[in-house]
Amino acid sequence: MKKIFNLLLCFFPLITLNAQINEIGVFFGGSNFIGDVGKTTYISPEKPAFGILYKWNRSPRHSWRFSYTQSNITGNDFKSDETGRNQRGYRFDNDIKELSAGLEFNFFDFNLHDYHTKITPYVFTGLNYFFFSNLYRYTTSPNTVYELKNQSSIAIPIILGIKSNISPRFILAAEVGARYTFTDNIDGSNPNTSNPNIMKFGNLNNNDWYVFSGVTLTYTFGQKPCYCPE
Repeated sequence: MKKIFNLLLCFFPLITLNAQINEIGVFFGGSNFIGDVGKTTYISPEKPAFGILYKWNRSPRHSWRFSYTQSNITGNDFKSDETGRNQRGYRFDNDIKELSAGLEFNFFDFNLHDYHTKITPYVFTGLNYFFFSNLYRYTTSPNTVYELKNQSSIAIPIILGIKSNISPRFILAAEVGARYTFTDNIDGSNPNTSNPNIMKFGNLNNNDWYVFSGVTLTYTFGQKPCYCPE
């Protein structure tokens, strides 16, 4: 009975201390838009993007990830390879400020207590809450874009990346993350209005996407777990 009690005492610190293996760091990269205005290229960074992130590593295979990222999102029909868009000539700019939470899964074990160099691909998904400006155009002046600031919506992120520990405390990663949004009006193509003087255009059945591509650099901290002898 005493032996079982001692094992339990050792097991609970293992859970607690494992939960203290943390990462905090920064994201730098670029953004691009996929919607009814501008290019349709899936990965084509046009504007700088930056953010901060925090990870709570629950095991060598998965971690909870929280982040804040922002960027200016832009679209220009003159840069599109589609003839119709190129002739239309619409453009827009919108600011995206994104809060994200979700689960990051490593394809290979990524044990932060093993200081040997490790490399693993990873995937992240979760839920994003982002702020943007509601854009709209009047039918009488389609080339003039008006905006209503401080609007918000939800997006689902799909991030693919690869990371490696470049030192005992620092982890470097490169990633590409597409966000499927629950709005079709980042580009001003589908305003939520019944005003007949405000125009709608493009494919009104498809919501907008935006993409952040770049690198993250995180610093690891926290106590090592207690591995109890048998």
